Amino acid sequence: MLKLRKSEDRGTTEFFWLESKHSFSFGDYYDPAHMGFGALRVINEDKVKPDAGFDLHPHRNMEILTYVLSGALTHKDTLGTGSRILAGDVQRMSAGTGISHSEHNSQKDDTLHLLQIWILPEKEGMSPSYEQKNFTKERGMGKLTLLASREGHKGSLTLHQDVSLFVLDLNKGQSFAYALEEKRMAWVQVASGSVDLNGQSLMQGDGAALTHEKALTFQAGEEGAEILIFDLSSSDF
Repeated sequence: MLKLRKSEDRGTTEFFWLESKHSFSFGDYYDPAHMGFGALRVINEDKVKPDAGFDLHPHRNMEILTYVLSGALTHKDTLGTGSRILAGDVQRMSAGTGISHSEHNSQKDDTLHLLQIWILPEKEGMSPSYEQKNFTKERGMGKLTLLASREGHKGSLTLHQDVSLFVLDLNKGQSFAYALEEKRMAWVQVASGSVDLNGQSLMQGDGAALTHEKALTFQAGEEGAEILIFDLSSSDF
């Protein structure tokens, strides 16, 4: 079964410096029909104006992934970590027992465009930790690239949950098939471009929940596609 989550149906938060779209309930946006999907709790698409951002704020017991689409994010946290996250980079921050961080678009002219993803950890009370990697060399058109996984397989970031996150890059009209194993389900998020997924058309910002499916069949639209695939356990679904 495939259930679409159209971009225009997502929740919205707008400030003078931020435009944010929420696939699931977040902050002041509450929708009991969209509280998450398995261990996947948050997918926010954020556009942050130049010289603006999120000041120091706390998190606990959450796996937080930052995926930059364009621009550069300046990150600082109470572990003493400071970094810039660029397009092609993925950052994983395990909040564990507690961590505070800030995220800013320190550029003077360009808008920062990113996806922030929250995943519930398999257990609470872990020590906070941080990891970041650029995947540009691993990626390629027609290729599925593992970005994060439970054991950090194939050079991916390590998640403390039974979730594998892939990015699929497709040229115009290119096809790809992804097999789902038994007791697995998937969330698909279109980061850019457009794609046909199991006979359904998805545009940039659209998502889809797939349960009781054996395969995901993709065919990119006219502008190609950049697609995130979350492969999750369905044991508790």
